[in-house]
Amino acid sequence: MRYKLTFVVGVAVGYVLGTRAGRERYEQLRRSARQLSANPAVRNAAESAAETGRQVAGRAYHVVSEKVGDRMPETVTERVRSLRGRGQGAEDDWGTTNT
Repeated sequence: MRYKLTFVVGVAVGYVLGTRAGRERYEQLRRSARQLSANPAVRNAAESAAETGRQVAGRAYHVVSEKVGDRMPETVTERVRSLRGRGQGAEDDWGTTNT
């Protein structure tokens, strides 16, 4: 109960402070976020983190599939295969390619 109350108080404080800051502050924060996302260093870091995540997920997939083997239901294996192929070569929200 204590955590719910803390969450509700946090939302209320955020709402009050957000409404006081107004639209101008919102637009300023939005411009700053866009500039940050356009920064080449940030884009490279995001792309390398995504690549590392894909590599780790691929290794985990192989380890799990070796241990589970044929005991996995076919519907689950088909879903995993479809997810692995999704987004290959497409651009993400950062404008980088998922290679």
